[in-house]
Amino acid sequence: MQERIAAFNRQFETSSIEEVLNYFTTTYNGRIGFSSSFGAEDQVLTDILVQQPTMVKIFTLDTGRLPYETYDVMDKTNKKYGITIDVYTPERSDLETLYSTQGINGFYDSIENRKACCHVRKIAPLQRALRGLDVWITGLRQSQSVTRDNLELLEYDEQFQLIKLNPLARWSETEVWDYIHQNHVPYNALHDKGYPSIGCAPCTRSIAVGEDIRAGRWWWEKPEHKECGLHAKTA
Repeated sequence: MQERIAAFNRQFETSSIEEVLNYFTTTYNGRIGFSSSFGAEDQVLTDILVQQPTMVKIFTLDTGRLPYETYDVMDKTNKKYGITIDVYTPERSDLETLYSTQGINGFYDSIENRKACCHVRKIAPLQRALRGLDVWITGLRQSQSVTRDNLELLEYDEQFQLIKLNPLARWSETEVWDYIHQNHVPYNALHDKGYPSIGCAPCTRSIAVGEDIRAGRWWWEKPEHKECGLHAKTA
């Protein structure tokens, strides 16, 4: 599989994002999906994907603790593009167990607790969402985080056993926002309030000028720990 991924990366090294998405949405029709958290990058990809001749499954993970602004942009996105984005939620029994073991805000107490919360609210629903898919499209970029600086256009995700396609891997933040403004793409209002990266409300804060763009996510943890497990790297 790694040889196949390397061949894909060579094949599409100079291709446009539209060419890449056209190939994969056509080749893997019915077996490809895009996960959106309604961040700026994901909104760019949604705008491009709905213009492709082959529509893909677009889904989101509703953790139950998202900011109001995220639900608002979800609604605006559905209405603008005439689509209904699939929503996957945590299992009730998992949430009840999580609450009984660590309380309502136990994720602040330790990395282990926080990762357990992320597993229940994000990873387990994602596992359901990815069933039957061979390719997973994400809005990851290299410059988002120290944990993503080696990101490739295509990777093989060992955790979920499928190809991960990162069309915006080499895009800059400026390119993302230029696209949004030029194409009148709806975006999360929190971006205008100092939130470059937006997750669950209790785990996201605004950042100060000059701070890393992921500084507001799990701000009480070290930068190398700032992943929820959805995009875990394997050795």
